[in-house]
Amino acid sequence: MSLTDKAIARIRRMIRDGELLPGSKLPPEQQLAAELGLSRNLMREAVKSLVVARVLEIRRGDGTYVTSLAPGLLLEGLGGAVELLQGDTVLELTEVRRLFEPAATALAATRATDEDLAEVERHLAAMREARDDAELLIQHDAAFHRAVIRATRNETLATLLEHISGRTLSARAWRGLADTDAAERTIAEHEAIHQALAARDPNLAQAAALMHISTTERWLRDHLAHGGQAPTVPGRQPDHPRPGAARHRGDPRCAPTLPDTGRHVTAGTAP
Repeated sequence: MSLTDKAIARIRRMIRDGELLPGSKLPPEQQLAAELGLSRNLMREAVKSLVVARVLEIRRGDGTYVTSLAPGLLLEGLGGAVELLQGDTVLELTEVRRLFEPAATALAATRATDEDLAEVERHLAAMREARDDAELLIQHDAAFHRAVIRATRNETLATLLEHISGRTLSARAWRGLADTDAAERTIAEHEAIHQALAARDPNLAQAAALMHISTTERWLRDHLAHGGQAPTVPGRQPDHPRPGAARHRGDPRCAPTLPDTGRHVTAGTAP
């Protein structure tokens, strides 16, 4: 372990042991370096690393503070790391989602408020309306799942699944491009999840979510087994729509090449 790593570990320990609380201000650099027996250069490097990790934040003209240490903040870098996964590791990620999300959906069935269910239903209705618009359908697919997971009232779980689904959304998008029946099937699968949530039935909700996620995993396994590359979404990410930018069936801009066959298809459906 380098001296900088040791300095980082010591500051982390101070936070873990309650010497530095969330939102608290660190002592001046020179004082903290002396207390920890470190040089000021080492202290600066340690602070920079912890700022990148969202453990500390520097407020110019005011000093260095411990962040809120909220899961959404500390786990922010996970999404970037997940996006770099390639090949079979994408399949491993889909397996992780299969383990987590059905259990989370069951939890949501026991905790969802009427407002939560209304939000889930709103995205389901939007999916029905967008069945012929691949890009818009994918957006509401993702929003549907986010609304379900938020209903668990578990920020850590919601953050983890948000970052995992960001990558598996790519697989769902390619499945939609490759399979003309995917839109109708995926809407039916989402309807089953919504019905189970509305019935406050955790076992049924877990089974419905497992069935839905398993179809994506099965498609991805077959895709990779036949020599396809790990799928990515062509063009911009669907989670950040631009007004008026939805693409429709027949739009020549929506004709990506499938990575396993070289075929060109029109983006008419989504998972």
